[in-house]
Amino acid sequence: MSILEIQDLSVHYGGIVALEGITFTVEEGSIVTLIGANGAGKSTTLRAIMGLVPTAAGSVIYRGEKITGLDTRRIVEMGLVLVPEGRRVFPNLTVLENLKLGAYLQDKPTEMRRLEHVYDLFPRLKERHWQSAGTLSGGEQQMLAVGRALMANPTMVMMDEPSLGLAPLVVKDIFSIIRRINDEGVTVLLIEQNANVALHTADYGYVLQTGTITLEGTGAELLANEEVKVAYLGKTR
Repeated sequence: MSILEIQDLSVHYGGIVALEGITFTVEEGSIVTLIGANGAGKSTTLRAIMGLVPTAAGSVIYRGEKITGLDTRRIVEMGLVLVPEGRRVFPNLTVLENLKLGAYLQDKPTEMRRLEHVYDLFPRLKERHWQSAGTLSGGEQQMLAVGRALMANPTMVMMDEPSLGLAPLVVKDIFSIIRRINDEGVTVLLIEQNANVALHTADYGYVLQTGTITLEGTGAELLANEEVKVAYLGKTR
């Protein structure tokens, strides 16, 4: 059963076409990835889903309800959250203060339960709950960004380039956490330039090129695809 359906979605920035009629679905309980080069429209897709950029055409349906044009706060209330590219933590606030901001729509008992859950996933955040977020390493800031999203008690999390700028060992940790979050029942939509790790993690994937979807298949099918190997996995012809 689909939790998210994107139908003929288009986004224009002035005269520039960022997305041109893309259609895809995300099955409930799955990990789905969008891969593509810089400028392909991956981040725009997530921002359009969250109501952060206006759409020119098409619709976004979440859990059977059309959410195109809804206020972002309402979309978060419905259980759909975004971990933005570049982590976007509040550097002058502590780890704990950043996490609590993610729970601003939750009551106090739920906030405390979510906090314990996040600390269970990321023990390092518990150890450093008093520390300013700006003094954390890149990997710790990414953990904090994911943890903050989970504080909203989501049914689906979208992640924009979670591996960006991180060392390979840290990327491995982040993706093992993504799998664990998914194992707990949270649906994940992931966009990544690191196609190799994304496709090894995802149940299903879509290839986005200059605003249109050009290929789709299971993670294994796309890993085996010659076009994908050459364009995104470093294989030479």
